[in-house]
Amino acid sequence: MSDDKKLTLSGRTTLGVGKGVETGQVRQNFSHGRSKAVVVERKKKRILTKGGAAAGSTPAETKPVAPKQTKSFTPKKPASPSGTTLTDAEMEKRAKVLGEAKIRAEAEAKEKAALEAKRAKEEAERKMREAAEAAARSEEDNARAKAEADAKKKAEAAAKQKAEAEAEKRLAEQKAAKEKAEAEAKKKADLEARAVQLRKASEARQASGGGDAQREERKGKPKRAKDRKNQNNNEQQNRRGRGGDDRRKGGRLSISNVGGEERQRSLASYKRMQAKKMGLAGNAGPSQPKQSREITVPEAISVQDLANRMAEKATSVLKTLMKLGVIATINETLDQDTAELVIEEFGHTAKRVSEADVEIGLVGEDDREEDLSPRAPIVTVMGHVDHGKTSLLDALRKANVVSGEAGGITQHIGAYQVAIDKDNKITFLDTPGHAAFTQMRARGASVTDIVVLVVAGDDGVMPQTIEAINHAKAAGVPLIVAINKMDREGANPDRVRQELLQHEVVVETFQGDTQEVEVSAITGMGLDKLKEALGLQAEILELKANPDRAAEGVVVEAKLDKGRGPVATVLVQRGTLKIGDIFVAGAEWGKVRALINDKGAQVKEAGPSVPVEVLGLNGTPGAGDDFAVVENEARAREVTAYRQDQALKKRQAAMAAPKTLESIFSKIKDDEGTQYFDVVLKGDVQGSVEAITQALQKAGNDDIQCRVIHGAVGGITETDIALAQASNALIMGFNVRPSRQAREAAETEGVTIKYYSIIYDLIDEVKAAMIGQLGPEFKENVIGQADIKEAFTAGKAGKAAGCFVIEGSIRRDCKARILRDDVIIYEGEINNLRRFKDDVNEVRSGQDCGMTFENYHDFRAGDVVEVYELLEVERKL
Repeated sequence: MSDDKKLTLSGRTTLGVGKGVETGQVRQNFSHGRSKAVVVERKKKRILTKGGAAAGSTPAETKPVAPKQTKSFTPKKPASPSGTTLTDAEMEKRAKVLGEAKIRAEAEAKEKAALEAKRAKEEAERKMREAAEAAARSEEDNARAKAEADAKKKAEAAAKQKAEAEAEKRLAEQKAAKEKAEAEAKKKADLEARAVQLRKASEARQASGGGDAQREERKGKPKRAKDRKNQNNNEQQNRRGRGGDDRRKGGRLSISNVGGEERQRSLASYKRMQAKKMGLAGNAGPSQPKQSREITVPEAISVQDLANRMAEKATSVLKTLMKLGVIATINETLDQDTAELVIEEFGHTAKRVSEADVEIGLVGEDDREEDLSPRAPIVTVMGHVDHGKTSLLDALRKANVVSGEAGGITQHIGAYQVAIDKDNKITFLDTPGHAAFTQMRARGASVTDIVVLVVAGDDGVMPQTIEAINHAKAAGVPLIVAINKMDREGANPDRVRQELLQHEVVVETFQGDTQEVEVSAITGMGLDKLKEALGLQAEILELKANPDRAAEGVVVEAKLDKGRGPVATVLVQRGTLKIGDIFVAGAEWGKVRALINDKGAQVKEAGPSVPVEVLGLNGTPGAGDDFAVVENEARAREVTAYRQDQALKKRQAAMAAPKTLESIFSKIKDDEGTQYFDVVLKGDVQGSVEAITQALQKAGNDDIQCRVIHGAVGGITETDIALAQASNALIMGFNVRPSRQAREAAETEGVTIKYYSIIYDLIDEVKAAMIGQLGPEFKENVIGQADIKEAFTAGKAGKAAGCFVIEGSIRRDCKARILRDDVIIYEGEINNLRRFKDDVNEVRSGQDCGMTFENYHDFRAGDVVEVYELLEVERKL
């Protein structure tokens, strides 16, 4: 069967695949020179037409189609699906459905038209907006171009003016240089003319020198030394002119002048000779008057430095010192008095300065009245521990600070700002109430304007309440009493008022001048009255400060933060502290990198009475140190270097304190009789370290003292471990932890590290450890006494004492001592105790007994035996 006959279907056109496919062969090339022959087929698209014939078939294969005859259209009734004619009801229903469909179509068309209109409107608005923006941008570009053109013109004008000024300056400099050169040339010509005149006069004198000398000799007049010297010079010159051999004036011997002619005189030698002749002839010009200077003299200055400042030779200064009776070298240091005498000898004026002068000008001058503006009052909250100071401040701030303090007590000074109303604010300092923080409370009272004394209504006046009253009186600040805990049963405000009278605090209820307010931090009772009282007191004080100046204030607290470095809480007292300011705080300085307010938010500046945390210090300052903004880093370094040097000198002086004989003996006695419990203390903030150090120093007695050999802010480091290991000390961390390396070093060296977050626990454990180091204390209890009536030999025991018990009883298990004329001659154990011939354990008063003593036989009749026992007593500090 041929290919054309294949795959036919009921006499129709052949459906074979061979005719609809074209085949070919191509060669594919690959990398590395490889190739491959590939067969490619391309299929033709088949287009089917009516009647089953493909589009590609020949016309002979398609059958002709007869044209259809058109018939007139006659409407018929639509037939039902079953072929039957529709009824009128069905026709009516169908018309109704078609009408509804038409209505829907019209509604959709209207909705579509409305949507298109809306889109067209939005498009138009967008185009208008884009056109307006383009116009605005064009205006901005034109304005910017105009501004740039103006700036360019100004810059060109300034550059032109600067160039003209520089040109004028250069012309002036050239003119001045020309005039100077002409003056120097004229001066040189005058000098040369003068030199020629002097040379001629000298030659004339030389020519007439011999005759003058003979005439003077004939007259018998003695020759002057000057004339003799001139004659000798003339003779030497004559010898040189006649070929004499004056080798002293021949100059240095070299290869070029060996065997040659005599060396010519140099210009410098000629000038020296002319100057010498001018001096001999008495024709030297008038000497310039000596210039008097003002010499700055520090507390100590070397001889060389003094000579440099006076522009004098060091040898001249040494000669002057020798005249004053001082033998010194140029490197020796002189005090201010000696240096001032030397300066006056040279005709200068001395100006004394001190090392402390570097701090002059650090604190600015007083402000003018017109520059002052009202500021917020600084209020310090004081009172006894657990009287509700921080809770009261929380109620005012609507915050929760108590939960952040370990043990519910405040152990740092916190600074917060509270708004009374829209315009007025109050800055609060919350000080700890525990007895160990006396110094911190004193520091808080020193910077405050008003003191709020918190007294619990159910507890009354307590020891720290009295201390707070004393601090407020010492600072001279007004006092407002807040009687707290009025919501508790048993709260008696009248009792508090009466107890305050004992300490000279008279409240307004008793016709005094001290305001008192009954408050409750829990219920909020009386808080508005307290704010009103504070506002009234601040209004009376008329507190003002100048915000437009360099900032000054005090460091309230300082700590070393692991992530942020040294952080200081400062209270600005006047001026405005800004980011980028360079300031000095105590013996440390820094540049303000960030300012953080009491809410934890970063601010750009802090005005008067505003507390902020400052980041950027080089070290941790002391709490209570003053801080001030300075003009540059050099000034800051100078001030801090002086303060660090003073602190070092103070420590060295303290170490070398005992100088008198009495103090030396006292120190020796203390060292012999007193034990020391050494501690290395690390805390989170400077105030806590100071407070704990003071509390530990007061914890000892005459037998043992606690000594803090190192106290600092920050985590426990390997250096602290090494120090504790070398000093056999205990490391105590207050709210800090050691690093991993320090922990490993402590385990290796066997150093104990204790961690605390509450000051009570730390002090109690240190006291217990100090008691343990002292060991048990024994108290002596005398049981009985016996008189030795006779001493006799007792066989192997050696010697025995026949005794009569006169008081108490004699027990064998107790210690004994023998007294002779009330002097102890023996102290030890009783070896044997007998009553008649029987060994007994106890002999009572009024009975005879015999005793032997351990390794002692040198007793005799008349001695007294005293028997006692040692009772262990618990030690207390």
